[in-house]
Amino acid sequence: MAYRETPRMRARKEATRQRILAQAHELVASGGFGAASVARVAEESGVAIGSVYRHFDSKSELFAEVFRRATEVEVHRVGEVLDATNPADQAMAEALEVFARRALRRPTMAWALIAEPVDPVVDEQRLRYRQAYAERFEKALIRGMREGCFRPDQNPKLSSAATVGAIAEALVGPLSPAADGLHQEHAEQLIHDIVQLCLQAVRTPGG
Repeated sequence: MAYRETPRMRARKEATRQRILAQAHELVASGGFGAASVARVAEESGVAIGSVYRHFDSKSELFAEVFRRATEVEVHRVGEVLDATNPADQAMAEALEVFARRALRRPTMAWALIAEPVDPVVDEQRLRYRQAYAERFEKALIRGMREGCFRPDQNPKLSSAATVGAIAEALVGPLSPAADGLHQEHAEQLIHDIVQLCLQAVRTPGG
């Protein structure tokens, strides 16, 4: 007789998988990917190491899923602001601020998502993460070009990719584990400067 998995067994397996993912996420958020060994993930999840590998083929696959889920949340938050009915330049400014403020609020996780050296499988998710941001900024740029607040002669695809690169690069130093963190007033100045830098690159002269 062929083995058949019951709905209860499937639900139990899925609950275990979600618990493993949740604990892996917490470890990454508190110490980066380097602090989240499979042994620690298993211990925090209350399962054997072998159980982790029954749900994920490798450590890389587990981390890639943690990365994907974390970045989906961040991209969604920025996308919500960009999709608002405000003028495109205002929406862009608010989205850039949200990006920077959320990163500085959780620097360890932000460093893990933006710059921490990772396995190639996880790095592939990082490229998709940047592309997802760029696509959302591109739509806002195109809208702003129609509204007249962004330069009509620019390449929106190139400008959006450059915007994502600029904000990520500007945050690398402050987010680095080697940094001592930013005082509140310095963080606010950094956020302001990032927003102004990115907007000046795309805004209509005199706008």
